[in-house]
Amino acid sequence: MPDLLIELFSEEIPARMQAKAADDLKRMVTDGLVEAGLTYASAGAFHTPRRLALSVEGLTAASRDTVEERKGPRTDAPEKALEGFLRSTGLTRDQLEIRDEKKGQAYFARITHEGRSAQAIVAEVLDAAIRNFPWPKSMRWGAGDLRWVRPLHSILCILTDEQGAQVVPMQIEGIEAGAATRGHRFMGPDAFTVSSFEDYETKLKRARVMLRAEERAETIWSEASSQAFAQGLALVEDRGLLDEVSGLVELPVVLMGEIGEEFLDLPPEVLQTSMKEHQKFFSVRDPRSGKITRFVTVANIETPDHGATILAGNGKVLAARLSDAKFFWENDLRIVEAGGLEAMVEGLSNVTFHNKLGSQSARIARIAALAREIAPQVSADADDAEKAARVAKADLRSEMVGEFPELQGLMGRYYAQAQGLSPEIAAAAQEHYQPLGPSDAVPSAPVSVAVALADKLDTLAGFWAIDEKPTGSKDPFALRRAALGVIRLVLSNGLRLKLSELVAFSYRRTVISLVQADRAWVLEGEHEGDEHWVLGAGTFIGEAEPVKREEAELFKLIDQCEISLNVVPGEKSERIIASEAVSNDLLSFFHDRLKVHLRAEGIPHDVIDACIAMPGNDDLTLLVARAEALAAFLKTEDGTNLTQGFKRANNILTQAEEKDGVEYSYGADAKFAESAEEKALFAALDGAQPKIDAAMASEDFGAAMGAMASLRAPIDAFFEAVQVNADNQVLRRNRLNLLSRIRATCGAVADLTKIEG
Repeated sequence: MPDLLIELFSEEIPARMQAKAADDLKRMVTDGLVEAGLTYASAGAFHTPRRLALSVEGLTAASRDTVEERKGPRTDAPEKALEGFLRSTGLTRDQLEIRDEKKGQAYFARITHEGRSAQAIVAEVLDAAIRNFPWPKSMRWGAGDLRWVRPLHSILCILTDEQGAQVVPMQIEGIEAGAATRGHRFMGPDAFTVSSFEDYETKLKRARVMLRAEERAETIWSEASSQAFAQGLALVEDRGLLDEVSGLVELPVVLMGEIGEEFLDLPPEVLQTSMKEHQKFFSVRDPRSGKITRFVTVANIETPDHGATILAGNGKVLAARLSDAKFFWENDLRIVEAGGLEAMVEGLSNVTFHNKLGSQSARIARIAALAREIAPQVSADADDAEKAARVAKADLRSEMVGEFPELQGLMGRYYAQAQGLSPEIAAAAQEHYQPLGPSDAVPSAPVSVAVALADKLDTLAGFWAIDEKPTGSKDPFALRRAALGVIRLVLSNGLRLKLSELVAFSYRRTVISLVQADRAWVLEGEHEGDEHWVLGAGTFIGEAEPVKREEAELFKLIDQCEISLNVVPGEKSERIIASEAVSNDLLSFFHDRLKVHLRAEGIPHDVIDACIAMPGNDDLTLLVARAEALAAFLKTEDGTNLTQGFKRANNILTQAEEKDGVEYSYGADAKFAESAEEKALFAALDGAQPKIDAAMASEDFGAAMGAMASLRAPIDAFFEAVQVNADNQVLRRNRLNLLSRIRATCGAVADLTKIEG
């Protein structure tokens, strides 16, 4: 069984495309081989800046002969139908078979397809893969029509077996496949032939090329760490940069250089970001001072002066970049020293957050009001929370964040510290953006939590107010991420918040903040005898003179009305949004995100639905405590059996209530119990109820379910021995009321009707 080796040699492939391109080559070729009837033992894909390579081991030498059987027309069908069938199969009438069918006799054709050699199949599959390769961007060059990410120079394609290596004959746009390749562009440029994958990899190393990306990355990291350690320094870990740099070189040569003394007082993150984004340099930190004092660059060539010339050139370019960063830093500090972060915030009134949601300045005012509202509920000082919210986004106007947007928040913290603001406020400037994703850290400082919640809730309420909700896979404003951020903030900090109240408050603030003198908002509803009120700048104008309203009264009116956004009075409105509808819909959105979050932690969807159906479902911490307790309980035998007993009781009771047209929810009396099993169930319920009530009062759902577990045996025994729908109507009503008591008791923790199975 031969082994296949393919290499596509070109000009430099962008680092970000290499890994996926290698995987695509492997997928397209191996899928094509299998579809053509070949099998293989294993396959591996490799990539360097100038080549994609694929090794396929244990490939079958040829595809098998196959027989295709096709049914033709009936024997009494028109002659033209038979002629068409013969043309499609390439057979003659004598080669057809006649078989008996249910409705008579019919012609059948057996067509034999001879197997093909691996060479022919590989040539066909590779040709299709190259011509249809899914590059994100590709180009044409010369006079040909072939498209590749960069000009393609050569194709290596050989099959190797016991007799040796054979070139697969194929040609694309004048490029003929062969057994030759080239090594490093400068240190091994001569062509050489190979006979197998092992020979290929060995000769590439001699030609100063490391084929495996993981080997290049390991070499870079190991050498850079060693050089840093030798100087008493530490390499700053950056896996993303390591992967990128390993895709820029075929022979990594690690060099360490110094950063100019005049730049060492810049924040370490500024140095790290500038060097990473512009030069692809690694940062080297002094563990004693915490400053970044050196950089590591990776060259693609060894030089007689051991990289001195390369480092000198890189140092000049780096100095120019860091001079810009130093200018931004010092200029921002001058603004802060002169007018504080408030001076930066003033400029945000000219920055639009969203064309329907006003400026960043208006949004900051909403966040500040909401942060003050949240602060007492998260043990934060209300004044600190409001102050932090008002300055947290000031760095958006800084020159440093304008140059390096990824530093927003972090620079706000530095500027807050420079102004002398409290550590809590400075921390909130950085942490209020968190968490940015599922793996990002969650703030725990009370002021940071208050501002982070306010920021995310304002975003959600605002976009819900203008009806810009996520649809399907589209979420251009990252609202799902904002909702998950709220959920993680609440759960990680064990917060007991009424989310529906905070959503309503945020929505009201949004509506009032968006009411401006140049916009008209119509509230549909009757207020003081007027059917329509026009709201402008906090003033309601009816048929009489403008009437100024207090904020609390505005809130009340907003809650009662449906708000028509962006309308001209008297004309048809574009959309109607009711305050209560927004709050309910947004709470449902939080529940959907919570389901995703909890399912990732192993809690089934029906358990979550059963808990969401209970009162207080806007308290996410309480909701999750219910769900975790119920999920654990249902994993036990008692939990499973008690749920089945509950469902049996609920089904019988529901059918009886529908039939009788009454609700059986009161009056079960032990004096009407006849059998021992019925009396035992009354006693069990009486004994369990105080324990369940006490556990529910302390929100110990695990203990409540543990007490419910004691009901399993009495309920099972009751259904075994007692006929609920007895002929005696007094007994029947009493027993149905007893089932109602079971339903109420077992349903105290969660709506068990939603549990599946």
